[in-house]
Amino acid sequence: MAEYLLEMKGIVKQFDGVRALDGIELKIRPGECIGLCGENGAGKSTLMKILSGVYPHGSWDGEILLDGKPLRAQSVRDTEAAGIVIIHQELMLVPQLSVAENIFMGHELTLPGGRMNYPAMFQRAEELLRELQMPDINVALPVMQYGGGHQQLVEIAKALNKQARLLILDEPSSSLTAAEIAILLNIIKGLKARGVACVYISHKLDEVAAVCDTIAVIRDGRHIATTPMQAMSVEQIITQMVGREITTLYPPRNRQLGEVVLEAHNITCHDVDNPSRKRVDDVSFAIRKGEILGIAGLVGAGRTELVSAIFGAYPGLHSGAVLIDGKPADTSSPRKSIAQGLCMVPEDRKQHGIVRDLGVGQNITLTVLDHFSRRGRINAEDELQTITAQIARLQLKTASPFLPITGLSGGNQQKAVLAKMLLATPRILILDEPTRGVDVGAKAEIYKLIAALAEQGVAIIMVSSELAEVLGMSDRVLVIGEGQLRGDFENHDLSQETILAAAIHQPDASHSVTSDHPAAATATSA
Repeated sequence: MAEYLLEMKGIVKQFDGVRALDGIELKIRPGECIGLCGENGAGKSTLMKILSGVYPHGSWDGEILLDGKPLRAQSVRDTEAAGIVIIHQELMLVPQLSVAENIFMGHELTLPGGRMNYPAMFQRAEELLRELQMPDINVALPVMQYGGGHQQLVEIAKALNKQARLLILDEPSSSLTAAEIAILLNIIKGLKARGVACVYISHKLDEVAAVCDTIAVIRDGRHIATTPMQAMSVEQIITQMVGREITTLYPPRNRQLGEVVLEAHNITCHDVDNPSRKRVDDVSFAIRKGEILGIAGLVGAGRTELVSAIFGAYPGLHSGAVLIDGKPADTSSPRKSIAQGLCMVPEDRKQHGIVRDLGVGQNITLTVLDHFSRRGRINAEDELQTITAQIARLQLKTASPFLPITGLSGGNQQKAVLAKMLLATPRILILDEPTRGVDVGAKAEIYKLIAALAEQGVAIIMVSSELAEVLGMSDRVLVIGEGQLRGDFENHDLSQETILAAAIHQPDASHSVTSDHPAAATATSA
């Protein structure tokens, strides 16, 4: 019997003559969890698409052995038949189908005559969800009735139903709460005990350290090192990933704040599908020039709905007023908001941040096309110069500005969306989960950029599920819970425990729930 369940030898993959992978080696034993680490664009997702059959045998060079025998898969169906299942970073569910139908998609249980055996599928789906500690989900309801975190766990149930021998998890916790992440890591430990091998791809290195036996690092498409986790620290993983030591992740906070630039009064948002339910309930706040205002809260608290309504992008019924420089502002649409210097980088880049059919450069210049227009025609040379400068400014990894944006890694797509909004020269910039799916090296660069914008006087509103990020970057922190403003804290000796206590409506006596910050007073008194 072969020592390794899987071996990848000398894997090479080229796109338009550019080597995305250059001789990658990877070996995995049964019951082993390997953490695959690297910066955005390092080649992790490309390698896993080869392993899972998205890129068929013959479109790449090298060899894959499964149980010591060559694997020459031509499709995902071939790799799944061999017991290799991938859970992609982007959810692959059909929103309108039920939870059970999504779990069994392509592997449906049928009755004689070909009819669906729904009772059997419902029963098995409920068993899987109990295993994932999600017993309260109604498997007969459309999966779109549930939030992103629940949908991610449905994806995992879908993979478990396929009897995976090797499970690939690509950023599986990006939409999960801390409690759901703990469940996920326990599930992986249970799978390992049953002999299932796992490849865990995540920029959250604390998760990697908690669950992985071995760390494989790739950089710029090349294999850097494979090391037992017990011989590594998180800092050493980072150094291998980026090729340098990152001493300080968050820039120092010593900014001089200016006058109030934006006020939001009595913002209320009603649920899109159930207008009788309020997703945001009468929230008011203000922000000063050069201030970084963090917005924290549990998943589903209403953070994204709040900032979307302020920007003019909330699709449901909403009310309230936005003032810029003390004057009423028309933010009824994103176009009108951008024209007034209010810009936003959305949480869901795939759905709201990029235009999938356009190239990298075309996505970057979308907000300022009029700058390059001459008598109805685009000055392509001027546009390309601007695109090239933005690519360099954000260190965006792309073989060409003309490459389709869907060809970039998730983190580099995020940088392109950020570049697009920076071209509009914002005075107020909303960043909704700005570093989701972004590696630690790129995070440090984005943090420096955010701090530099604040130093230049841009007011930054930053929504983040990463409490360390909120505390590391913010001058002041708003806490949203169940659609309501639960806390407004100056970031002086502020702790994660205080933020969480406010989020679940347990105010910490050591901090005032209402800030004495002048911007907060402005919004409250209006």
